[in-house]
Amino acid sequence: MVFKGAGERSAREIVEVIEAEGGQINAATGYERTSFQARALKGGLDLGSAVLSDLVLRPTMDPGDLAREIQVVGQEIAEAADTPDDLVFEMAQEAAFAGQPLGRSILGSVESIGTATPDGLSAWRATLYAQGRLVVSASGAVDEDELLTLAERDFGHLEGPAAPPPAPATFTGGAKIAAKSLEQANLVFLLPTVSVRDDHYFALRLYAEILGGGMASRLFQEAREKRGLAYAVDAYSETYADTGVLGVFAGCAAKDAAELARVAAGEIQGMADQVGDAELARAKAQLKASMFMAREMPLSRAEQAAAQVLLFDRTLAPAELAAQIDAVSAAQVARLGQEMLASGRAAVSVLGPKAAAKAADAFQRALFA
Repeated sequence: MVFKGAGERSAREIVEVIEAEGGQINAATGYERTSFQARALKGGLDLGSAVLSDLVLRPTMDPGDLAREIQVVGQEIAEAADTPDDLVFEMAQEAAFAGQPLGRSILGSVESIGTATPDGLSAWRATLYAQGRLVVSASGAVDEDELLTLAERDFGHLEGPAAPPPAPATFTGGAKIAAKSLEQANLVFLLPTVSVRDDHYFALRLYAEILGGGMASRLFQEAREKRGLAYAVDAYSETYADTGVLGVFAGCAAKDAAELARVAAGEIQGMADQVGDAELARAKAQLKASMFMAREMPLSRAEQAAAQVLLFDRTLAPAELAAQIDAVSAAQVARLGQEMLASGRAAVSVLGPKAAAKAADAFQRALFA
C-alpha cells in the first residue's frame, strides 16, 4: 500500500522521481522485519532518504487503492498456493508453530486481508514503525555526516509508544499433508533449535552446512549421489530472535518419499553421533565464504548491518564473526544435534501425489523410535 502514494507523491511520481536519477526502490517482508530499500548512483542519498521516509512514515492509505491492492494480494496468495516449492514451506511453518504468528503466512489469507481498512493499517503502522524499532543503514558511496543529517531530518521526529513484543514462539510440531496432482513429491522436515542470539548459533549454521549445504554434504551424497532418491535435497537453518529451526527440503518421486524420509532421519541421527574434522573444516570455509562474499554487494552489506543492530544493538565485524565460526568444535556441533533430537518433536509437510503421504510417519518413526 505504501507504494500507492506517500507524502506528496502519487504512486507514479514515487517511481518516476527515483528512476529519473537512475535509482530503484523496493521492499521485502520477513517474519520479524520489513526492509525498505533504495539503490542509487553516487549523490542519490538525499532523494533516497526522502522517498523512503515518506513510504515508511507518511503513506496515503487511499480507500480505493486499498480495495484494488486487496485484489492484487489475493492473486499473489493464489499464485503461491499454485507453487509447490513455496506452499510446502508454508505448510511446514504452520505445523512447526501452530496457532502462532510465526506459523502464519507472511502473505496472509484472502479472509485476513479482506478485513483491512485504511485506519486499521495506519494504526498498525504507527505502533510498529516507532521509536527504537527503526534502523537506517547505508553502504557504498555514502558520506557518514550526510547520512546522519538526513536520518535526523527524515526519521528523527518519531513519536509515540511502540507495540509490545510478541510472546516467544513455541515449537509445537506436527504434520501437514496435502495430496495434489503433481509429477513430484515435495517434502520439508523441521526440528526445533537455537535462536540467532544463542551462543550456539554458528554451531547450527555449520550443522546445516555439513548435513545438506552443498554437493559434498551428507544428504546430497547419500540421498542423491549414492541412492538416487531425490533430484533436489538440501538442509538449512532458519533463526529468529527467540527460536530457530533446522530444515531439510527434498523433491523426489512419490514412490521414494518414505525411503528418502528415513534416509534424512538417519543422516540427522548420524550427525548427533559424530562430526568429522575434515567435513567441519569444509563447512567453516563455505560458511565464511557465503557470509563475507555477500559483503561485496552494497545492498547486502547495508541489510546485514541493519539486522545486526536490531538484534544486537551494534554491528559485528567480519573478523569477530570469523573467530566465532573458527571456535566451534566438532563436539559442539554433535551436541547440538543431540539437543534437537531430545525434544522428541518435528514438523513435517508433504505436498504431492497421495503415495508420498507415508513420508511424514516414516520420518517421525525413524527419527524418534
